Amino acid sequence: MASVRSPSAVLGIFRTTSCRAGTVWRQRSCYHSYEYSQPPPFPPAESSILSSALTHVPNYGFTADALRLGARDAGYLDVSTNLLPRGVFDLVNYHLVSQRLALKNSVQFPADDNGKKLGIGAKVRTLTLARLRANEPIIHRWQEALAIMAQPSYAPTSLAELARLADEIWYLAGDGSVDSSWYTKRASLSAIYSATELFMSQDTSKHFAETERFLDSRLSDVMKVGGFVGALTEWADYSAHSTVNVLRSKGMRV
Repeated sequence: MASVRSPSAVLGIFRTTSCRAGTVWRQRSCYHSYEYSQPPPFPPAESSILSSALTHVPNYGFTADALRLGARDAGYLDVSTNLLPRGVFDLVNYHLVSQRLALKNSVQFPADDNGKKLGIGAKVRTLTLARLRANEPIIHRWQEALAIMAQPSYAPTSLAELARLADEIWYLAGDGSVDSSWYTKRASLSAIYSATELFMSQDTSKHFAETERFLDSRLSDVMKVGGFVGALTEWADYSAHSTVNVLRSKGMRV
């Protein structure tokens, strides 16, 4: 069963990837993703196999069959999939990482009808929606991916990638926070993205219109509450509980 990742869990990921204790609030540069070491590129053989395998996911799912077909398409023998020690999770992770890294060049921020530049909140929405829409070709298989990511041996890596996605979105949107809101913004966005992704996997509306409305509602909730919830744990609890309650009201098992 797929589950919504609690922002409280993601907070730990952000804390372990931030600056050393005692200096975290004083070093501005430590807050932003451009200061982090980017994940090393996938080795050429793995990248070739995995990118080819993704084209088979719509028909075969996140399975060993998709990996074998990807290897053949890339000009490798079936046994070459042994290069992937985590098997189908490597296929899921390749999709997650490649789509996160693609956001920087795939999303533009045009001015609004009045010629004004978009605010940070609008940019966060645009980036989050763009990342969700990157799942469209394989959304009917996404619950398979969620089940794989939820396995105990893969959950830490999955949570860390979710944290990196939230950080990347806020950074690309122009967030310049250097206080405790750095954590709350990213933890809340992680919970919102995770819940919306789950919602989208069961959305049958045209062009995923219901998913877009769900995302807008969750982002609106955070904006309303963010002005007066000061404690980090209260913020995280609110985000988790309100999101889960809405999903349950839609008949989803979370």
